[in-house]
Amino acid sequence: MKRNLGRTDRSIRLAAAVVVAILYLAGAVEGTLGLILVVVGLAMLLTAATGFCSLYVPFGIDTRKCPEQEQ
Repeated sequence: MKRNLGRTDRSIRLAAAVVVAILYLAGAVEGTLGLILVVVGLAMLLTAATGFCSLYVPFGIDTRKCPEQEQ
C-alpha cells in the first residue's frame, strides 16, 4: 500500500469521523442511518490513520504535495 492521502485530506477525514461519532453518541442519528454513518466514519478513520484510500487507486488520485518517485 502506497500512501495517496495528503495532510489536508487526512485531517478532513479525521474531522468527519469525529463529527459522525459525536452525532451517533449524542443520539442525533439512530437506526439504519446511524449504523451506515458509523461504518462510513470508521472507514474514514481507517483511511486517515493509514494514509491510503483504495478508491483513489483506479482514478490515479494522489493528494500528497510531494508524491514519492515511481520505481
